[in-house]
Amino acid sequence: MKVSKRVKNNNTKVDRKKDYPLVEAVNLLKEIEGTKFDETVEAHINLGVDPRHADQNIRGTVSYPHGTGRKVQVLVLTKSKVEDARKAGADFVGLDEYVEKIQKGWSEADVIIATPDVMGQVGKLGRILGPKGLMPNPKTGTVTMDVEAAVNQVKAGRIEIRVDKHGIIHSPVGKKSFSSEKLIDNIKALIATLMRMKPASVKGVYFKKLTLTTTMGPGVRVDKSTVV
Repeated sequence: MKVSKRVKNNNTKVDRKKDYPLVEAVNLLKEIEGTKFDETVEAHINLGVDPRHADQNIRGTVSYPHGTGRKVQVLVLTKSKVEDARKAGADFVGLDEYVEKIQKGWSEADVIIATPDVMGQVGKLGRILGPKGLMPNPKTGTVTMDVEAAVNQVKAGRIEIRVDKHGIIHSPVGKKSFSSEKLIDNIKALIATLMRMKPASVKGVYFKKLTLTTTMGPGVRVDKSTVV
C-alpha cells in the first residue's frame, strides 16, 4: 500500500510510545499537516468497563462549551409540540410523513428528538434508527416534552456518547480550526462527564487511556494525569 508524503511526514512527528501532556498533544495535532477540509478532532477513551453488564454500558450526553464545529440537522417527531420545535430552530418537524420517509430510507437528520406521546409510532423505527444511534431515548434527553430546550442544547453542542463493545468511547471534540484552548476545554468537559458517569460496580482503573486524532492524522496518546 502506497503511503503519501504527508502521512509519512506526520508519522515522524508523533512518538507512538509517548504519552504527551494534554496541551502539548493538542498543539501537536494542530501542527500536523492537514488536508484541504477542516478536519474533526476526535477523542478515543478506553474505559475499564464491561459493556455486557447493563450498569456498565455507559451511555449519556456531553455538552461541549464550544460546540463541535459541525452544523447539526435536528428532526423533532411530535404532534403536540410542533410550534415549540420550529421556534427552537429544528430543521425538520412532524410525525407521520417522517416516519414514512425514514422507513423508505431518508437519513438527513443527525439527531432525532421525540415527545413521549408519539413513542408508540416512533418505536416502529427501532430496527432502522437503533443501529445508527439515532433512536430517541430518555437517557440522552431525546425523549422529552421540553423540545425547545432539547433542540437548543443539541444545536449548542450537546452530543450523545456511548461506549462500544470493547469499552471505548469515540467522540468528536471540535475542529482542527478551533483554538487549542477551545479544544482543551471540550476535551476536559468530555472527561469530566465520563468521570461523573463512572458505575459503582467498576473495579480497578476506570479511565485507562486517552488518544487524540484528527480525521486523517495519526493518533497522539495523552498523559491522563494532565486531564483529570
